[in-house]
Amino acid sequence: MKGYMYILKCADESYYTGSTNNLELRFQQHQNGEGANHTKKTSAC
Repeated sequence: MKGYMYILKCADESYYTGSTNNLELRFQQHQNGEGANHTKKTSAC
């Protein structure tokens, strides 16, 4: 099983780090506001 670590730079210049087994799905979740609390608050991560 593959795992991924990732870093997102948000619109407010903050960074969010995360990990997932399905990178495409997780990125889509962040874009749809279904991600972590930090990415929901800052939107456009």
